[in-house]
Amino acid sequence: MCGEGCGGCNAKEHSKFQMYVRALHCPTRWIIIRLIGDGTKSTNEIFEGLKKTGETLSKSGLYYHLSEMEQAGIIELAEYLEVGGGAPEKVWRLKTKEIRINLLTDLPEVPSNEQ
Repeated sequence: MCGEGCGGCNAKEHSKFQMYVRALHCPTRWIIIRLIGDGTKSTNEIFEGLKKTGETLSKSGLYYHLSEMEQAGIIELAEYLEVGGGAPEKVWRLKTKEIRINLLTDLPEVPSNEQ
């Protein structure tokens, strides 16, 4: 249920929209999207880019944001970079560059009272 006065909602029909809303609610994530742009960026490049914009975020905070965006299908792993014998660094790219909602066709049909 959406709330008072709602006749009940089918969460499946709205789940993709809700997934994007949850993933994009945070301004930091919009900065990450702009940093990646049409190319690719490593986790470290994103971290440094965020610092330059004045974002104060720990590495673990960044990993959390990247994970949420990946689960929502907004970003995806492009490749791994081998960096100095340690664990490989992830390189990200946008998976979804545009989100469109057609209010007339992307929502369930409303039953007509006409006969």
